[in-house]
Amino acid sequence: MSIQKIEAQSPEARSTDLIADNIAKLKAMFPELVTETAQGGKTTATLNVEVLKNLIGDATAADSEEKYGLNWHGKRRARQIALTPSTGTLRPCPDESVDWDSTQNLMIEGDNLEVLKLLQKSYAGKIKLIYIDPPYNTGKDFVYPDNFQDNIKNYLELTGQSTDGSKITSNAETSGRFHTDWLNMIYPRLRLARSLLAEDGALFLTLDDTEVANMRKVADEIFGEENFVANVVWQKKYAVANDDPGIGVMHDHVLVYRKSESFVRGLLPRTEQQNARYTNPDNDPRGEWASDNYVSNKSKDERPTLWYSVRHPRTGDDVWPEEHAVWRYSKEKHIEIEREGRLYWGPDQSYKKPRLKRYLNEVQQGIVPPTWWTFEECGHNDEAQKETSTLIGQKVFSTPKPIRLIQRMLTIAAPPDSIVLDFFAGSGSTAHAVLKANSEDNGNRRFIMVQLPEPLSVDNNDQRSAALFCEQNGKPKNIAELTKERLRRAGQKVKSENPMFAGDIGFRSFKLDTSNIRAWNPNSSDIAGSLLANLEHIESGRSENDVLYEVLIKLGLDLCTDADLREIAGKPVHSIGGGTLMACLHEHISVADAEPLALGIAAWRDEQATAGATTAVFRDSAFENDVAKSNLAAILEQHGVKQVRSL
Repeated sequence: MSIQKIEAQSPEARSTDLIADNIAKLKAMFPELVTETAQGGKTTATLNVEVLKNLIGDATAADSEEKYGLNWHGKRRARQIALTPSTGTLRPCPDESVDWDSTQNLMIEGDNLEVLKLLQKSYAGKIKLIYIDPPYNTGKDFVYPDNFQDNIKNYLELTGQSTDGSKITSNAETSGRFHTDWLNMIYPRLRLARSLLAEDGALFLTLDDTEVANMRKVADEIFGEENFVANVVWQKKYAVANDDPGIGVMHDHVLVYRKSESFVRGLLPRTEQQNARYTNPDNDPRGEWASDNYVSNKSKDERPTLWYSVRHPRTGDDVWPEEHAVWRYSKEKHIEIEREGRLYWGPDQSYKKPRLKRYLNEVQQGIVPPTWWTFEECGHNDEAQKETSTLIGQKVFSTPKPIRLIQRMLTIAAPPDSIVLDFFAGSGSTAHAVLKANSEDNGNRRFIMVQLPEPLSVDNNDQRSAALFCEQNGKPKNIAELTKERLRRAGQKVKSENPMFAGDIGFRSFKLDTSNIRAWNPNSSDIAGSLLANLEHIESGRSENDVLYEVLIKLGLDLCTDADLREIAGKPVHSIGGGTLMACLHEHISVADAEPLALGIAAWRDEQATAGATTAVFRDSAFENDVAKSNLAAILEQHGVKQVRSL
């Protein structure tokens, strides 16, 4: 058995190939629709359009110029960007994390487009709730100008990590592409977000009137019109500015889309005021109750079977509904209600018409969420600003969202064992809300936050306070650093407010970067030098942990999966996910090392009773020669480890 080498272009070195996945799904459903041809060592898939037309019967292709929907310049390219795999990686940053060894939460610094691609293998179909608060397209907010050829390179330039000269620009309305640029930014991200959602998951998205109409069309296309749930109106202010020259804007929109009909929305808790009307003045053994109307406003012509008389228990008189009304229940149901003692005639039977005793334990134990969310219920902009300013010690975020707003979303769409994703993390309010919700109901919700390290400048009046805060605290001047600091302080605040809470208040920090696996990029004028430079397959300056976590995420394991370390044959060996991945990235494996190393790995795997296949990974340049490599691979295969890879 030989060890398969993972090259820069290998599937194991890239994020999910969504195009290949789509082709595979089509081929599985309609084998005759896709043909594959091999040429020059590469397999090309061809879609037979004529077969497709036959499969859909009388349906005809729409004229692209007259098709209903939203189109704009760059839409096709935006769709391609979403389908292009990422070759980047996420580098672990334990020193910037909280409770690295035990936490199940993630804070990822990087361009969310690339991060969403990298998360596909590990988290596709697992996210219960995605909440995002993307840039509102005011003409000042940063817009993510994606590069189809090399988005990682583009990201490093934009965030000042490369010196090739690219600049961050605002999406000025005078550019003539005001809406187009915003749509090209949001479209591929929503496409990737949808594939991360569980079948019973939902997306909540806040935005203002500038893009809400366009966003409805885009989301209808990506999620399907049938999966639109609601356009919630959130009252984000409690007063209109007196100097507003127009009609004062008091609201934002919260668009809600589900992944599929499997989504079941949660109920809002009943308030004390709503429960207060239920009492038990007659010591009814069935518990607290409130009287309910017994009359319907339908006429006897509409509901003749509901027009009948009932006998008053005190006077013995026949009692009829009002002239233009009927009883709410049939004669048979009325007899049953009366027999059960649920007919209520008031104190001392003083009412002229009966009412129904409705018991609290029969009432739905929650309230259907409305589409109108007031600031009294969900907080407002000033509240959010005070929350973050108090926590940080000064104002550093321009437009944070209140914790109560996001907690309502969690109540509706994120049960206690959910994973919650926010890929425009900003002020970190989503993570704070998750921690707070867990502390209140002992939940185990996990969060994944993604934030671009957008640079902050002391020379920019809008950014000065935030930039100085980073400077004074010895942090790089960018927004992602503020997000991480909010998360650290939020965890401590939640713990101080709930000392008995023993849940997770930490997070693992990662940063987007180029792959650890060196791509073959020869210098045509010095081929010999290029060969020597590429003997080592791992980029210089990368740690063992860097390489380990790239393998982990490219193989589709959770970034918070348990990891163990053991020395075998004098080499450090990592076991991830109970032996699902076993990696030895030591720099030298001799012929003499191969047998004891392989036997030790196999024994450890058996000890862990690993469920399913194990992938073993080694550093390609570590092997003394081909004999060491083939011996190790053969022994592992004999002991049931058939997937052996080298980097």
